[in-house]
Amino acid sequence: MITLLNKYFFCFFVLLLANSIDAQIVIGTPTLPFSQICANPSFNTFNVTFSFSPVAGLSATNQFIVELSDPNGSFNSPKVVFTSGAGAVTVSPATLTFSVPITTAGEKYRLRIRSTSPAATGPNSVAFAAYYKAQDTPFSINNFGSTATYCSGGSYVLTIDNPGVGSNDSPLKYPSLTYNWFKEPSLTPIATGQSLNVNQPGKYYVETNYGTCTSNSYSNRVTVNEATSTAATTITSSLGNPFCSSAGSTTLTTSAGNNYQWYKNSLPISGATSQTYVTNQIGSYSVAVNFGTCVANASINLQDYQFSSSINIPDTNTISPDETLAVIVTTSASNPDYKWYLNGAIITGASGSTYDVKNKGSYKVEITQTTGCITSSEISFVVNSTVDPNPFPDVINIPNLISPNDDGINDTWIIPQEYVSGTNTEVVLLSSLGETVLKTNDYQNNWPENKLDFKNVNQVYYYIITTQDNKVKKGSITVLK
Repeated sequence: MITLLNKYFFCFFVLLLANSIDAQIVIGTPTLPFSQICANPSFNTFNVTFSFSPVAGLSATNQFIVELSDPNGSFNSPKVVFTSGAGAVTVSPATLTFSVPITTAGEKYRLRIRSTSPAATGPNSVAFAAYYKAQDTPFSINNFGSTATYCSGGSYVLTIDNPGVGSNDSPLKYPSLTYNWFKEPSLTPIATGQSLNVNQPGKYYVETNYGTCTSNSYSNRVTVNEATSTAATTITSSLGNPFCSSAGSTTLTTSAGNNYQWYKNSLPISGATSQTYVTNQIGSYSVAVNFGTCVANASINLQDYQFSSSINIPDTNTISPDETLAVIVTTSASNPDYKWYLNGAIITGASGSTYDVKNKGSYKVEITQTTGCITSSEISFVVNSTVDPNPFPDVINIPNLISPNDDGINDTWIIPQEYVSGTNTEVVLLSSLGETVLKTNDYQNNWPENKLDFKNVNQVYYYIITTQDNKVKKGSITVLK
């Protein structure tokens, strides 16, 4: 009886051993279709391919697991980055898709494949760099200030802004990130923290440490200067200099210090005691910056943007009655618009860069730049006539009596030369009923030009004369029949 029982257990053990031997598989080295992993919030999907045998050795509940080493390639504490469904993988070779953790950052990661039923672990893959770029846009240091100053023997701390101005996405929002600081032109990092204590002049910037992965996560450049009591710092204009005042105010910015006082034309500006000063006025601006143990000064001659324009004739010109003067404008304005004026009144239809002058008078052309900085300038010139038929005799007083009877004496209303054509004086005549019978800025001493319809024996009219500088003369005119 004991002999038969022993035989039974021996046969059962052999059967279990045979099944255990049949249930072993061998997993091959993972094949990587990438040389490095540069993941970000919008892209974090990667493939790994491996082989295993025998295929029949898998149980129906088997799962394949993708494990990621630490940054130095060690699997002492591997991270599981993918687990297949039970019995989902039954064909060799197989390709699995995984994502890396957001804390991934290093140059010597490796992958390996592990199975659960039967339990087996494959060899490590080749080493590769891997980074999760949680922040991958430019960011600011020094509040986007392009300069900074420290006193001789002191230092200045450059810091990554958090959150920073505007839409600045500070990398300090992502605790897992590390940094590399640089001093141009060297490409070797000089520090790795969130800030940098600077005690040497130079241009500095910082990048998020994404190793060999190409990155857009870098800061603005800051030029750091060493100041003494007589050294000058700098002032920058946000809209440049010259600036376009029609585009709004410009922000003047100086180097960061302990306190500030701004001046315009050497006079202190009340309340202007911050690092920036906003203005839309041109002028000579300066600032005194106190750095603690020294004070530095800076200045800027802020000018408005202007394009250049000229015409091909002098300021004063003379033409004969049958002569034409061709005036041509040359300008650097972008997409210019032109308006021409005679004696203060716009000339209808004159909108090009040239104008043919046929009449004497005071002219000007207004040039407007219509793209970029919207701004205008004017050029004035005068045209006289060589022949003066003397239509405007030099009378002293404004007459109050005329007799249009064609006898050559007082036939028209002759007024002093200071009010006639060419002086841009407005002459208005009103009837006794208040009706306007004449209104002009170019009076020719020719009223009345037509025969008047006398309703009374002696008609009375009223005049209002307004000069270009708004001096007014009023009175009456009696017209004798």
